[in-house]
Amino acid sequence: MFFVDTIELEGLGNRHYLAGGRETAVAVDPPRDFDQVLAAAARRGVRISHVVETHIHNDYVTGGLELARVTGATYLVPGGADVSFARVPVCDGDTVTVDSGLELRAVATPGHTPHHTSYVLSEDGVPVAAFTGGSLLIGTVGRPDLVEPRLTERLARAQHASAHRLAAELPDETPVLPTHGFGSFCSSAQAEGDATTIGKEKAVNAALTQDVDSFVADLLAGLEDVPAYYAHMGPANAAGPAPVDLTPPAVADADEIAARLAAGEWVVDLRNRVAFARGHVAGSFNFEADGKIATYLAWMIPWGKPVTLLAESPEQLAAAQRELVRVGIDRPAAAATGTPEQWVPEGGRPVSFPRSTFAGLAERGTDGVVVLDVRRDSERAGGHIEGSVHIPVHELHKRLAEVPAGTVWVHCAGGMRAAIAASLLDAAGRDVVAVDDGFDAAAPAGLTVVTG
Repeated sequence: MFFVDTIELEGLGNRHYLAGGRETAVAVDPPRDFDQVLAAAARRGVRISHVVETHIHNDYVTGGLELARVTGATYLVPGGADVSFARVPVCDGDTVTVDSGLELRAVATPGHTPHHTSYVLSEDGVPVAAFTGGSLLIGTVGRPDLVEPRLTERLARAQHASAHRLAAELPDETPVLPTHGFGSFCSSAQAEGDATTIGKEKAVNAALTQDVDSFVADLLAGLEDVPAYYAHMGPANAAGPAPVDLTPPAVADADEIAARLAAGEWVVDLRNRVAFARGHVAGSFNFEADGKIATYLAWMIPWGKPVTLLAESPEQLAAAQRELVRVGIDRPAAAATGTPEQWVPEGGRPVSFPRSTFAGLAERGTDGVVVLDVRRDSERAGGHIEGSVHIPVHELHKRLAEVPAGTVWVHCAGGMRAAIAASLLDAAGRDVVAVDDGFDAAAPAGLTVVTG
């Protein structure tokens, strides 16, 4: 009897899989910190015999190479991928035996990347799972614009063809198990629902319900900005990532924190946005450990710039450090745990800024203040506060000079990105109010919401 265990990393919006039988198993698209994969194998009492990649990933650093080394597993990578390490290249139709009666077959599904490969797991010749990586996702497909702009339309057409190939070759009841689509920006849209099958996708997925020209036009029209750090993920994965080091960083005292700020380094406070607004080290930025810290910090920080982490506990620090190694931010320059009062030099004190809601903004009125919307373009297109200024949060650190003079009331869709933006503005010396509220409360509060 086969099994499939799902390892979900909510921060990056990806899923990774361990599948096998009584004695051996295969790991699919493992994360860089693969101890969860090893733990899943230990719980099952199986040996990892194979590690497979569906493609060279653009949104995270893979743990595949190191997992294969540690376990002695055979490392399968699509043959078309240009890599600098020893691996077993796989081509369309290649098969491997995972366990007694369990076979894994490679299916060429270009589109997300030119070399993208899905893997179909069969038990006694019957397909029981399709690991589709960034090809066929839940209700959508992986975006085709992450490799090379000149290839985008060609890859979008390939996505359509690949989806149709999977739909034609697999039974309707075959579970579709993608890597992307659960918050990852590698997905062209976010998953609707938690599970799917080939049959369900035939009914709802645009790649399977639209003609190729309509599908490509809609897909390309809906693509949004690519996180800046993606430019570093593919090369790191092609070169062969180094093993992770999750040992605690060097401890920084208040004077060192001040010195690092003075040197222009990034000091990142991991506490929740309520605590940060109430009191923080002047000049520090707020990326909540419970938010999408890996995505947004990696997107915004100049690549390679030293980062010092401030956390309320060693556990919070360790969790954030783990999130960051997944996107190639390997070693914080330093770190401190405790409270803001412990992080400021003797004689200093924490600073703060106010928080409010859309009702608070409506009560105050928008005249005489700057309303700054830091949502993405697609979110703003669905409705925005009349007269508001729009700078997506991932662009704000480079466009602070464009924010008009005056007190800034900054909002997003729910509060997390507004807190990041408020911390950037506060560090730049601006008077800021963080709107910690859902945007669907704006119109009921009395604010004028317009579209277009």
